[in-house]
Amino acid sequence: MLIQVVGLRVSKSIIYMINIYIKQLIQAESKAVLEVLLDHENLDRFFNAKFSLITPQNTGEKPGGVGCVRQITMGGNTFNEEIIKASSEHICYRIVGKGPVDDHQGDIRLTPKESNKFTVLQYTIQCKGPVWLPSFLLKWFISSDIKKAMKKLAEHFA
Repeated sequence: MLIQVVGLRVSKSIIYMINIYIKQLIQAESKAVLEVLLDHENLDRFFNAKFSLITPQNTGEKPGGVGCVRQITMGGNTFNEEIIKASSEHICYRIVGKGPVDDHQGDIRLTPKESNKFTVLQYTIQCKGPVWLPSFLLKWFISSDIKKAMKKLAEHFA
C-alpha cells in the first residue's frame, strides 16, 4: 500500500517560557511596601499602566489581597490580573482570561533587613509570549518596565 501526501507542510512554533528576576532595595518597612503594592488603583504612580479595581479582596483578606481582580490597560492592551496570594512577605498574581501573554504569573517577595528599616524586594515574572514576538525582545520590554517601576517605588519611600 502506498500513501502519497502532497503539499503537506508541518511547521513547529517553539514558545519559550520567559523568566524575569528583578531585585530592589527599598528604604521602608516591608508592611508599608506591601500596602503600597496592594493599593491597585494607585499603582500607575510606578508602572507604565492604568489600574482599576474590578473585584475586591475575599472576605477576611487584607485590602487589595487574595481574590482581588484588577484591570490593567497598557500599550493598547486591557487584561485582568487576580491576586492569588498576599501575605506580609509575598504577593502572587496571575493574568486571568485573555492577556497579551500566556501562562503569566508574577511573584513579589518582601524580605525585611536591618531591623525592618529596609526591605529587599524580589520580583519574578514567568510567562509565554506570542509566537510572532521574539522572547528575548518581550523579556527586554517587560524587564525594562519593571526595573523603572521598582526604581520609582524605591524613590517613593526615600
